[in-house]
Amino acid sequence: MAEACDHVERAGNPEPRTEGCEECLAMGDEWVHLRRCLTCGHVGCCDSSRNKHATKHFRHTHHPVVQSFEQGESWVWCYEDELFLDERPRHDEARV
Repeated sequence: MAEACDHVERAGNPEPRTEGCEECLAMGDEWVHLRRCLTCGHVGCCDSSRNKHATKHFRHTHHPVVQSFEQGESWVWCYEDELFLDERPRHDEARV
């Protein structure tokens, strides 16, 4: 597995605030895929969606790390470092 950046290392694991894109639900719109902010639990739609709420959330809040909120996916993305990891490193793994 690739090395994680400091943002991923410090990211939390907040409960999702909604089960769908927070803004799309409020406006009655649709989305393609979902991303959960690992700072505050905001759930936003991906950049393949019309509204791109996950990226808009990052630009507004500067919360750097999202994780896929899709069934069976565990990858993470750091907006600050433009780093993609297939899965989030576990904090309980021993460092060498």
